[in-house]
Amino acid sequence: MSTGDAQLFEDAFTITDYDQSKYDRVARITANSTDNQTQMTLDINIELFPCLVGENLQVVLATTLALDGNRDGEERGWRDVRGESTLADMYDYVCYGKIYRFEDGVEGQTLRAYVSFGGLLMMLEGPYAKLTPLRVDNTYLLVKK
Repeated sequence: MSTGDAQLFEDAFTITDYDQSKYDRVARITANSTDNQTQMTLDINIELFPCLVGENLQVVLATTLALDGNRDGEERGWRDVRGESTLADMYDYVCYGKIYRFEDGVEGQTLRAYVSFGGLLMMLEGPYAKLTPLRVDNTYLLVKK
């Protein structure tokens, strides 16, 4: 398996809205992809990853953090890397969660995917072609500016 096979989704987004009204350390950001085909809503821990409206983010969903895309070492856990480089080393904000639901978007032309990272939620809405690789499964969220 190559890294490309392990990456389920990758896109660049620009933050368009920021709402911190419900929690002290969590903000719900809304962002549009640079091609304006995909919208993302993401709950993010702003103490770990502060962000502002207008900033650009690179977002990846991947099945493994291994650079070779191999899931064989996953039973060790993501923290037990023993000095090995991982995909997480290239990103500023990493979460582990589960893609748990899909539904049709506006007029059946788009797909919505819902992901939970221990209660921090993400929703992606975009064309079927961009979101087809996603499936109900565990996933890593990797974000960098």
